[in-house]
Amino acid sequence: MSYSEAPLDNPVWFALSDTHYNECINYGNVKFYHPDFTPFGAFINNEDTSDAIEKHAHLLDNFFIVGNKPKLPNTFNLKKYVGLQMIIYNEINIPIIENIVELSETHYKDLIDLVGLVYPHFFKKKTNLLGRYYGIYKQNKLVAVTGERFKTKHFTEISAVITHPNYTGNGYATQLIGHTVKKILEKDKIPFLHVDETNLGPINLYKKLGFKLRRKMFFWQISRS
Repeated sequence: MSYSEAPLDNPVWFALSDTHYNECINYGNVKFYHPDFTPFGAFINNEDTSDAIEKHAHLLDNFFIVGNKPKLPNTFNLKKYVGLQMIIYNEINIPIIENIVELSETHYKDLIDLVGLVYPHFFKKKTNLLGRYYGIYKQNKLVAVTGERFKTKHFTEISAVITHPNYTGNGYATQLIGHTVKKILEKDKIPFLHVDETNLGPINLYKKLGFKLRRKMFFWQISRS
Protein backbone atom coordinates (compact mmCIF):
# COMPACT_ATOMS: atom_id res chain seq x y z
CA MET A 1 0.00 0.00 0.00
CA SER A 2 1.24 3.45 -0.89
CA TYR A 3 -0.90 6.49 -0.16
CA SER A 4 -0.23 10.20 0.04
CA GLU A 5 0.46 10.96 3.69
CA ALA A 6 -0.67 14.59 3.40
CA PRO A 7 -3.86 13.93 5.44
CA LEU A 8 -1.68 12.93 8.40
CA ASP A 9 -0.42 16.51 8.61
CA ASN A 10 -3.94 17.44 9.76
CA PRO A 11 -5.38 14.09 10.89
CA VAL A 12 -8.35 15.33 12.92
CA TRP A 13 -9.59 17.51 10.06
CA PHE A 14 -9.36 14.67 7.55
CA ALA A 15 -10.91 12.16 9.94
CA LEU A 16 -13.90 14.46 10.41
CA SER A 17 -14.08 15.12 6.66
CA ASP A 18 -13.44 11.60 5.31
CA THR A 19 -14.91 9.17 7.80
CA HIS A 20 -16.35 10.63 10.99
CA TYR A 21 -18.54 13.28 9.38
CA ASN A 22 -21.58 12.02 11.29
CA GLU A 23 -19.72 12.71 14.54
CA CYS A 24 -18.63 16.18 13.38
CA ILE A 25 -19.73 19.64 14.48
CA ASN A 26 -18.89 21.81 11.49
CA TYR A 27 -18.11 25.48 12.01
CA GLY A 28 -16.91 25.96 8.43
CA ASN A 29 -13.12 25.92 8.28
CA VAL A 30 -13.10 24.70 11.89
CA LYS A 31 -14.43 21.27 12.83
CA PHE A 32 -14.79 19.47 16.14
CA TYR A 33 -15.88 16.03 17.18
CA HIS A 34 -19.18 16.05 19.02
CA PRO A 35 -18.29 16.17 22.75
CA ASP A 36 -19.74 12.69 23.32
CA PHE A 37 -16.99 11.25 21.09
CA THR A 38 -13.73 13.13 21.72
CA PRO A 39 -12.58 16.60 22.84
CA PHE A 40 -10.58 17.22 19.62
CA GLY A 41 -10.94 19.58 16.68
CA ALA A 42 -8.91 21.10 13.85
CA PHE A 43 -8.97 23.87 11.25
CA ILE A 44 -7.68 24.80 7.78
CA ASN A 45 -6.92 27.88 5.70
CA ASN A 46 -5.47 29.88 8.62
CA GLU A 47 -9.00 30.34 9.88
CA ASP A 48 -9.62 32.73 12.76
CA THR A 49 -10.84 30.09 15.20
CA SER A 50 -12.12 32.51 17.86
CA ASP A 51 -15.81 32.31 16.97
CA ALA A 52 -15.81 28.50 16.68
CA ILE A 53 -14.01 28.17 20.01
CA GLU A 54 -16.52 30.47 21.69
CA LYS A 55 -19.39 28.37 20.35
CA HIS A 56 -17.80 25.02 21.17
CA ALA A 57 -17.09 26.14 24.74
CA HIS A 58 -20.84 26.09 25.35
CA LEU A 59 -20.69 22.33 24.75
CA LEU A 60 -17.41 21.41 26.46
CA ASP A 61 -15.39 23.23 29.12
CA ASN A 62 -12.02 21.84 28.12
CA PHE A 63 -11.01 20.72 24.62
CA PHE A 64 -8.15 20.57 22.12
CA ILE A 65 -7.27 21.76 18.64
CA VAL A 66 -4.71 19.57 16.90
CA GLY A 67 -2.33 21.21 14.44
CA ASN A 68 -1.46 24.86 14.03
CA LYS A 69 -1.85 27.32 16.88
CA PRO A 70 -5.45 28.54 17.07
CA LYS A 71 -6.60 32.10 17.63
CA LEU A 72 -8.46 32.49 20.92
CA PRO A 73 -11.28 34.75 22.01
CA ASN A 74 -10.65 36.87 25.07
CA THR A 75 -10.98 35.13 28.46
CA PHE A 76 -9.64 31.80 27.16
CA ASN A 77 -6.43 29.99 28.07
CA LEU A 78 -4.16 27.96 25.80
CA LYS A 79 -1.66 25.25 26.75
CA LYS A 80 0.57 23.44 24.24
CA TYR A 81 1.40 19.74 24.32
CA VAL A 82 3.84 18.23 21.82
CA GLY A 83 3.08 14.78 20.49
CA LEU A 84 5.07 12.50 18.21
CA GLN A 85 3.18 11.10 15.27
CA MET A 86 4.47 7.61 14.49
CA ILE A 87 3.57 5.28 11.62
CA ILE A 88 4.07 1.65 10.64
CA TYR A 89 3.66 0.04 7.23
CA ASN A 90 3.98 -3.68 7.91
CA GLU A 91 2.75 -6.30 10.35
CA ILE A 92 4.67 -6.70 13.59
CA ASN A 93 6.45 -10.02 13.82
CA ILE A 94 5.71 -11.03 17.41
CA PRO A 95 4.02 -14.11 18.89
CA ILE A 96 0.52 -13.50 20.19
CA ILE A 97 -0.10 -15.98 22.96
CA GLU A 98 -2.93 -14.25 24.83
CA ASN A 99 -6.60 -14.55 23.96
CA ILE A 100 -7.46 -11.17 22.43
CA VAL A 101 -11.16 -10.25 22.39
CA GLU A 102 -12.79 -7.70 20.10
CA LEU A 103 -14.81 -5.61 22.52
CA SER A 104 -18.50 -4.93 22.02
CA GLU A 105 -21.19 -3.04 23.90
CA THR A 106 -21.35 -5.94 26.38
CA HIS A 107 -17.79 -5.03 27.41
CA TYR A 108 -18.54 -1.30 27.68
CA LYS A 109 -18.42 -0.95 31.47
CA ASP A 110 -15.18 -2.93 31.66
CA LEU A 111 -13.64 -0.64 29.03
CA ILE A 112 -14.76 2.58 30.70
CA ASP A 113 -13.52 1.40 34.09
CA LEU A 114 -10.06 0.58 32.70
CA VAL A 115 -9.76 3.76 30.63
CA GLY A 116 -10.80 5.80 33.67
CA LEU A 117 -7.56 4.81 35.38
CA VAL A 118 -5.38 6.38 32.68
CA TYR A 119 -7.23 8.60 30.17
CA PRO A 120 -10.35 9.94 31.89
CA HIS A 121 -10.15 13.33 30.12
CA PHE A 122 -9.58 12.03 26.58
CA PHE A 123 -12.07 9.17 26.52
CA LYS A 124 -15.73 10.20 26.32
CA LYS A 125 -18.86 8.09 26.59
CA LYS A 126 -19.00 7.33 22.84
CA THR A 127 -15.28 7.26 21.97
CA ASN A 128 -15.44 3.50 21.59
CA LEU A 129 -17.87 3.90 18.67
CA LEU A 130 -15.20 5.57 16.50
CA GLY A 131 -13.40 2.28 15.82
CA ARG A 132 -12.69 -1.24 16.97
CA TYR A 133 -11.35 -2.03 20.45
CA TYR A 134 -9.46 -5.12 21.53
CA GLY A 135 -8.78 -6.38 25.03
CA ILE A 136 -7.21 -9.05 27.19
CA TYR A 137 -9.10 -10.50 30.15
CA LYS A 138 -7.62 -12.18 33.21
CA GLN A 139 -9.91 -13.79 35.81
CA ASN A 140 -12.90 -12.15 34.08
CA LYS A 141 -11.29 -8.71 34.43
CA LEU A 142 -10.32 -6.51 31.49
CA VAL A 143 -6.64 -5.77 32.15
CA ALA A 144 -5.36 -4.37 28.84
CA VAL A 145 -6.89 -2.66 25.83
CA THR A 146 -6.03 -1.00 22.54
CA GLY A 147 -8.37 0.71 20.10
CA GLU A 148 -8.86 2.86 17.02
CA ARG A 149 -9.76 6.54 17.03
CA PHE A 150 -9.09 9.04 14.19
CA LYS A 151 -9.80 7.45 10.81
CA THR A 152 -9.08 9.03 7.44
CA LYS A 153 -9.70 7.42 4.07
CA HIS A 154 -6.39 5.53 4.10
CA PHE A 155 -5.09 5.76 7.69
CA THR A 156 -6.31 4.60 11.10
CA GLU A 157 -4.97 5.87 14.42
CA ILE A 158 -4.18 3.42 17.20
CA SER A 159 -5.29 4.87 20.51
CA ALA A 160 -6.02 3.99 24.16
CA VAL A 161 -3.04 1.68 24.61
CA ILE A 162 -3.72 0.89 28.26
CA THR A 163 -2.66 -1.81 30.70
CA HIS A 164 -4.00 -1.97 34.25
CA PRO A 165 -1.19 -0.91 36.64
CA ASN A 166 -1.32 -4.30 38.38
CA TYR A 167 -0.74 -6.18 35.12
CA THR A 168 2.14 -4.34 33.46
CA GLY A 169 5.28 -6.16 32.37
CA ASN A 170 3.45 -9.13 30.83
CA GLY A 171 3.70 -8.06 27.20
CA TYR A 172 -0.04 -7.39 26.89
CA ALA A 173 0.37 -3.98 25.22
CA THR A 174 2.88 -5.40 22.74
CA GLN A 175 0.52 -8.19 21.71
CA LEU A 176 -2.49 -5.87 21.50
CA ILE A 177 -0.59 -3.39 19.35
CA GLY A 178 0.57 -6.19 17.06
CA HIS A 179 -2.99 -7.50 16.77
CA THR A 180 -4.43 -4.03 16.10
CA VAL A 181 -1.80 -3.22 13.46
CA LYS A 182 -2.66 -6.46 11.65
CA LYS A 183 -6.40 -5.75 11.73
CA ILE A 184 -5.89 -2.23 10.36
CA LEU A 185 -3.63 -3.45 7.55
CA GLU A 186 -6.25 -6.08 6.67
CA LYS A 187 -8.61 -3.15 5.93
CA ASP A 188 -6.02 -1.76 3.48
CA LYS A 189 -5.30 1.12 5.82
CA ILE A 190 -2.02 2.22 7.37
CA PRO A 191 -1.74 2.41 11.18
CA PHE A 192 -0.38 5.47 12.95
CA LEU A 193 -0.48 6.85 16.48
CA HIS A 194 0.26 9.88 18.63
CA VAL A 195 2.27 9.82 21.84
CA ASP A 196 3.35 12.67 24.12
CA GLU A 197 7.03 13.44 23.46
CA THR A 198 7.77 13.11 27.19
CA ASN A 199 6.32 9.59 27.38
CA LEU A 200 9.62 7.83 26.75
CA GLY A 201 8.59 4.30 27.76
CA PRO A 202 5.85 3.94 25.12
CA ILE A 203 7.96 5.77 22.53
CA ASN A 204 10.75 3.23 22.95
CA LEU A 205 8.24 0.36 22.75
CA TYR A 206 6.74 1.70 19.52
CA LYS A 207 10.22 2.11 17.98
CA LYS A 208 11.12 -1.43 19.01
CA LEU A 209 7.95 -2.71 17.31
CA GLY A 210 8.81 -0.96 14.06
CA PHE A 211 6.98 2.37 14.23
CA LYS A 212 8.81 5.26 12.58
CA LEU A 213 8.69 8.86 13.72
CA ARG A 214 6.84 10.85 11.09
CA ARG A 215 6.50 14.32 12.60
CA LYS A 216 5.71 16.33 15.69
CA MET A 217 2.07 17.28 16.29
CA PHE A 218 0.83 20.11 18.48
CA PHE A 219 -2.14 19.61 20.76
CA TRP A 220 -3.54 22.93 22.01
CA GLN A 221 -5.61 22.61 25.18
CA ILE A 222 -8.29 25.31 25.35
CA SER A 223 -10.23 26.38 28.43
CA ARG A 224 -11.88 29.48 29.80
CA SER A 225 -9.84 31.71 32.06
